Amino acid sequence: MPKICSISTYQAPYTLTQQDAQQLTKELFQQQMPRLERLLKVFDNGGIATRQLCVSPEWHRTPHSFAERNQLYVELATQYSIEVIQQCLKNQEFLVSPIAPSDIDAIIFVSTTGLATPSVDARVMNNLPFSDRLRRIPLWGLGCAGGAAGISRAFDFCQAYPTAKVLVVCVELCSLTFQTEDVRKSNIVGASLFADGAAAVLICGDKANIELQCNMPYIIHSASKLLPNSEQVMGWDVQNSGLHVIFQKSIPAIIHSWLPSFITEFLEEQYLTERDVAHFIAHPGGKKVLEAYQQALCLTNEQTTIAQKVLQQYGNMSSPTVLYVLEQFMLQNKESNEFGMLVALGPGFCGEAVLVKWGA
Repeated sequence: MPKICSISTYQAPYTLTQQDAQQLTKELFQQQMPRLERLLKVFDNGGIATRQLCVSPEWHRTPHSFAERNQLYVELATQYSIEVIQQCLKNQEFLVSPIAPSDIDAIIFVSTTGLATPSVDARVMNNLPFSDRLRRIPLWGLGCAGGAAGISRAFDFCQAYPTAKVLVVCVELCSLTFQTEDVRKSNIVGASLFADGAAAVLICGDKANIELQCNMPYIIHSASKLLPNSEQVMGWDVQNSGLHVIFQKSIPAIIHSWLPSFITEFLEEQYLTERDVAHFIAHPGGKKVLEAYQQALCLTNEQTTIAQKVLQQYGNMSSPTVLYVLEQFMLQNKESNEFGMLVALGPGFCGEAVLVKWGA
């Protein structure tokens, strides 16, 4: 079975408290939205204390074109990818010795908050000594589901190529998409939740030559599911000014009604039930999303504690967020033979699930 061998995350340079984010939003919108005070309560109820941004709060006080935002996205996404890849390939918590970039067989680059052709992974290759035969698999448009989807596709690759070493790199710069002229409620909700981050995961096939420091999660299987005709639940409305968030309030209700059958069917295919899964590695889309997970899947508060802490410290960084949660589980060095389920939901409306099992 392919295994997750190393993981690293990156902290963007500007830390913003939730109170400061609320005040900034108030200053930017108070002349445009007469009922703003009531909407600002979402900042108090989101379960977030701090988050990290790639630009200072002052940056948002002046207008920026779509072209300017996107150029900054390309520059910073490349920079953050390089840093988090280097950390991942040298992480002494998990690896006995560093892995050279030239030993990597494929890179899966996941992002939805900017546009680049050639994609960011090609730009990364010009800055790190990867082989020029590296297989590039850029994934765009998966939003919050992207981290789990990247791991799923790496699993597929390693099943086909058992000696392979695959990097999954997720970078999202949500703050660059924030629209100061968009007076819809969904824009305010997005402002209360989203942040910037990057993560890299090394996944290796059964026959890959690699030495590990501790128990690692093996990937048993993965699954994807789409809710038909649900394009307007979550995503982007692309306008001349940039990417405008689509974020419906019905998401927790959809999770409650739609997710349980997906997870139950997936586990039954592996001859398991929810009771067999000790660790729930959830993408914390927000406080209400985590509560919906608990209700839908009959989880305890303890099972979502790590996801809650990541949300509290980092906010919702879209695709990398579930990897920040995974990192904390891996640092705890779980007992052998314990199952975990990694789950993330995103635009489509879709779900991605990855079943793992810790082993020596």
